[in-house]
Formats: sequence, structure tokens, C-alpha cells
Amino acid sequence: MFSILRSGGTGLPKRINAVLEIESGSNDPMAIFLTIGCIELLTQPDAGWATLVGIFLSQMVLGGLAGVGLGVAATKILNRIDLNAPGLYPVLVSTFCLLTFGITAQLGGSGFLAVYLAGLVLGNQKIVFRSGILVYHDAIAWLAQIVMFVILGLLSFPSRLLDVSGQALLIGAVLILVARPVAVFLSLIPFRMSVPELTFLSWVGLKGAVPITLATFPLMLGTPQASLLFDVVFFIVVLSAIVQGCSLPMVARWLGLSTPPLASPSVTLEISSLRDVDGEVVDYTVSDQSRAAGRLVRQLALPDGVVIAMVVRSHQIIPPQGKTEILAGDHVIVVLKPGSRPLVDQIFGAKESPGALPRWIEFPLRGSITVGEMLQLYGVEIESDKALTLDQVLRKRVDRTVPATNQTTDFGPLRFTIREVDDDGSIAMVGMTVQSPSPPATEPSPKPSTAESAKPNSNL
Repeated sequence: MFSILRSGGTGLPKRINAVLEIESGSNDPMAIFLTIGCIELLTQPDAGWATLVGIFLSQMVLGGLAGVGLGVAATKILNRIDLNAPGLYPVLVSTFCLLTFGITAQLGGSGFLAVYLAGLVLGNQKIVFRSGILVYHDAIAWLAQIVMFVILGLLSFPSRLLDVSGQALLIGAVLILVARPVAVFLSLIPFRMSVPELTFLSWVGLKGAVPITLATFPLMLGTPQASLLFDVVFFIVVLSAIVQGCSLPMVARWLGLSTPPLASPSVTLEISSLRDVDGEVVDYTVSDQSRAAGRLVRQLALPDGVVIAMVVRSHQIIPPQGKTEILAGDHVIVVLKPGSRPLVDQIFGAKESPGALPRWIEFPLRGSITVGEMLQLYGVEIESDKALTLDQVLRKRVDRTVPATNQTTDFGPLRFTIREVDDDGSIAMVGMTVQSPSPPATEPSPKPSTAESAKPNSNL
């Protein structure tokens, strides 16, 4: 579905993307549960609703617990084990996936749900040789899809599909025009989604290879009329791919939900290391509403420990200098320490939708940054002259000619700690901590816009 939208040059709002991602991840385990449950009811006369409830609980609860637990265990082992060959790390992750599926299935849980959750845990953790692991499994996923479609195609006979076309068209029409819209509206109305959003989500229920794969289960178990079920499911999937798949970009534009997709950078930079490195590389796509758009690199007031490694404009690589101007559409590749990430996100984020800084995390700031730059770039406001530097403000507040390190002073919810003082008595580095749940004040933008903030993508 997402590949269809990308090929059509169509993006979607964040909210719809999030709903579709959650649905894509939760669909398969539920579909497998329903398939197994229905087969149990058909093949075992004494099976009832209690049987279905038991299957559901064992599949979902055990699958969820095993997936999260084994995902955490895999992350710890992956970061602690010492493998001299880089190519063994992707193999080790694949082994964990197979073990997760097998152990969970043996315990009576959903192996598919467990592998999905374990993958989520691994993908959101800092692991060694991350980029190589992602590339390897992306290739394996494409190969598996190709093989699966070829095998499923060999099981289908066009002549039999024509025989069931009338029944399949009727069932497909009910699923697409009635069942899916009713389910979407009943499920999402409490979340106050708009009618265009609900309409698009109703239309976007593409049927993929999983229903066809599940249709082979009755064939393997010898369920009555299993061949008819397989042919009907195969026809409905083809119908859905043609009717819904081909019209997705057009429907998104018609409902006013289409957004320009973020361009992929023509160049990427990454840290490939077999050991845990205290740093990361982040690729920011600069939107026209980004705080960084139209500023010179030296005007960005980057926190301590943050360096712009490369600016990619169209297909050109621009080595960054202090006088380099950041333009909308640029891909800015930043090397930073993990603790500085929220502040850098603020700099490259949108003016109209500032994110709240996390509390009780100390952010390293240079003493040369001005109060005005803090407001404009970080969305952080302190009561002082906008032209004064943080060094000047803090020296006035601590009332000492030569400030001492580790001295602290508060400005409302913000606490500033002097971390480094130069030989001439000026404050070189300051740690800033947000102590209150109240979000820092932000500077209003004179040009309202609905543009979304830049989306950073991490590569380690």
C-alpha cells in the first residue's frame, strides 16, 4: 500500500500513516487467529465459543509477552556478543527471529505477533551494525515476497477463478463497500477523525498475500470445499489490488489528504561499527517551515557535540561552512551525541509545531548562544535581553566576575548549570535542564502554515 502511494507521488498525513502502520502490524496475527478458530469450529463438532476465547488469549497474550521479552533479550545479546565478522550479525538477528517464532508457537502463542513485536523492539534500540542488519533483512523480505507470490500463483487456475467470479464479485463488493467502511467508522469515530480521513481509511483496506496464504490452511487440513474457498479468496485479492490499489493516489487527492512525499536523499552517511558508539548520524529533510530554512550554518546555534557533516541539495554534495545557507528541500546530515538529539530536532523542526523538550535531561549549550537564538531555534524563552549571550546572562545572575563550574541558576522551569569556564572567565559551556512539565514558550510565527515538521531518520 505504501509503495503504491510512493510510486504515485502521494504522501499522507502523519495521523493516517500511524493508523495504517498499526493496522498492518496487527492484521496478520488476528487473521491467523480467526482462520485457525474457524477451522477448529468446522472440523471439531464439540468446539464452541469457549474454544475461540482460549485460542485468542493464548495466541495474543503469549505472543505479545514472548515477542517483547525475546526482543529485549536479543538486543542485549547482540550488543554484548563479540563477532569479528560483520556478516554474522544479520545472521544472528535472523536466528533470533526463527527462535522467537518457534518458541512462541511451541508455547501456544502467535509466532507471527511475537516476531513482529521482537522486530519492533530491536528496531527501536541502539544495536551494533544496524545499517547492515537492515539492508540484509530488507533483501530477505523482498526475496521472500517474490517466492511467496510465485508459489501462490502456481496454486491458482484461471479456469477455476472464472467459475467462482460471480460469487467472489459479490463477496468482494460487500467487503469493500459495506464491511470495511462500517468497521472503520465504528472503530475510529471515538478518536474524532474527520469524515475524509474515515472515508480514505475505509477505502484503503487492500487485501495482500496473507489472505491467500491463510486460504491454503483449509487445503492442508482437508476442510470441506477448501478448493472453493481458496479460489474465492484469490479472486477477491486480485479484485482488491486492481480496484483499490490503482485508485489510492486518486482517492487521496480527491479527499484532500494528499501531501507531497518527502524526497529521499541521494546520499546517505552512516557509522558502521561492531562496537557500541556514543553517537549517531541523523538525516534531516528541511521543510519550508523549518526553523533552519534560510539560515546560515553559523546562525543555527548548534549545541555542543553537534556537527553538520554534509548538506545534500538535489544531487549535489555541499561541504558545510559557516557561510553555507540551509535551504528548504535540503538534506542535512548531522553527527551528534544522543543527548543533543531533542534540541537538534527543534532546530530543524517546523515553527508552527514545536515539540516539547524532555524533562530532567541536561542539554549541552555553548555560552556564546544568544537569548534570541534560543527562542528562535529551540523554542526556549528566558526573561532577558534577546541580544545578550547565555554567558552574559548567567554571569549577571551568579554575580561573580569569574563564575565557578557546577554553579546553577533557574529561569522559571529551566535550570542552567555552568559546566565549563574559559581562562578569561567567560562561560564556554552550559547544561540546560527542563524541570517543569509545562512546555517552554515558543516564538509565534508571522506566517501561519499547515506544513509538517521535518522527519529525521537515524542511521547508525
